[in-house]
Amino acid sequence: MSTIKSTVLLCFAFISIVLVMFVISVIRVPQLSVEEMRSKGVFILPRPRDIAEFELRDHTGAAFDRTSLEGRWSFVFFGFVSCPDVCPTSMAVLGTVDRQLQSGDSELAGQFQGILVSVDPDRDSLETLGAYATAFSPRFLGVTGSREDLVELTTQVNVAFAKVPLAEALTQEAPSPEALADAYTVDHTGNIVIINPRGHYHGFIKLPHDPETIRLTFQTLASQF
Repeated sequence: MSTIKSTVLLCFAFISIVLVMFVISVIRVPQLSVEEMRSKGVFILPRPRDIAEFELRDHTGAAFDRTSLEGRWSFVFFGFVSCPDVCPTSMAVLGTVDRQLQSGDSELAGQFQGILVSVDPDRDSLETLGAYATAFSPRFLGVTGSREDLVELTTQVNVAFAKVPLAEALTQEAPSPEALADAYTVDHTGNIVIINPRGHYHGFIKLPHDPETIRLTFQTLASQF
């Protein structure tokens, strides 16, 4: 009789373990290994780097500094409003990630912050920048500042940018000073920079950007931090 009881108890224990493992597999947030992230163009720094003080402005006119990067995972793209291709594509990807997170775990979604830092302050007013950034998600921030202030941040996160004159404008006969002043584009690094909740430079995501990769990267980092 005791043998039968022991067998039944073992069966119940085995079934319970299987059920628990099944539930865990269902509710577990999907994650990526470091190797999987690297294969998808995501590079996590062996040791996150502290970011020195800087001061920019967000599209509401409020100061945007190091403390603005604390408390959430910030996924930051450096671009500009009139960028023809890479900027809107990458911002649209971040917008997709934000919507996916919002439709799932709201607590997890609250840890995600999408930011566009304009490296074209001469043309991108705060109003224009705000309308552009929030078009991808009403939760996103547009940020900019003087070239000197931008460099204080970009050099710390391995981002470069530079004005490049447009050749077609320079070849026009007697172009106006206004036309010449506006006849440029901005070359810039296409990485999405990852800033952790302590305000440290944590890593970056290379082009091309994919919503699934970014979402899984965020979920992985948030669960391990």
